Amino acid sequence: MRIDILTLFPGMFPGYLNESILKKAQELGQLEVYLHNIRDYATGKHRVTDEPPFGGGGGMVLKPDVLFTAVESILPGGISPQPPGSFAPPLILLSPQGRPFTQTIAQELAQHERLVLLCGRYEGVDERVRQHLITDEISIGDYVLTGGELAAMVLVDAVTRLLPGVLGAEGAAETDSHATGLLEGPHYTKPADFRGWQVPDVLRSGHAANIAHWRREQSLRRTWQRRPDLLLTAPLTEEDKWFLAQLAEESVNSDQ
Repeated sequence: MRIDILTLFPGMFPGYLNESILKKAQELGQLEVYLHNIRDYATGKHRVTDEPPFGGGGGMVLKPDVLFTAVESILPGGISPQPPGSFAPPLILLSPQGRPFTQTIAQELAQHERLVLLCGRYEGVDERVRQHLITDEISIGDYVLTGGELAAMVLVDAVTRLLPGVLGAEGAAETDSHATGLLEGPHYTKPADFRGWQVPDVLRSGHAANIAHWRREQSLRRTWQRRPDLLLTAPLTEEDKWFLAQLAEESVNSDQ
């Protein structure tokens, strides 16, 4: 996968991109990241990228001419209609006004061969950029950051984990929290006895079916306790529903 990132602050990215899983993904050839300084596409002596908004108000707004020039410079054929069968990558604006980022969206984006990410700044971008340039807006939460750079890194990380071979163990990403619609249950490692706190016997039993059953129940229990809203959309078996009913009964009894 190739990811192009348009930003006013490309120096914010290398430290994160060149470590851990993202570094490994690039070494494997599964990920290519290209950083584009938006200022390089501005004209004039001072290379102005933002102006005050028409009608007044605080803050500055990123200029449409600069952003259009940047995108048209890095995409084959620019943003004009593409020939039949050609590849047009999603152009995503990172913005608090976008659709909330989820694991499902990460899986959706991981199917593309290329993504283009535009990092918003200041008061945002000229509305004509939203209307005629970008194809998607994504938010990583209901709060406001100084710019879209951190959000872009979150998106790159979440999507990269889903690329083939990046995590090493086959199917590793499929059991992460939210990948199945549920939160993951607890994990344990050595020592088996730490300050008198024991690892559950089932995890040391070597019985694969019992371990899988325990982990499923713990995943359901943790989701019930911490994110019950996820249970409304998670794919549940009849056995799952029975176990959740037991949890509900336990909860009622403990309140009495």
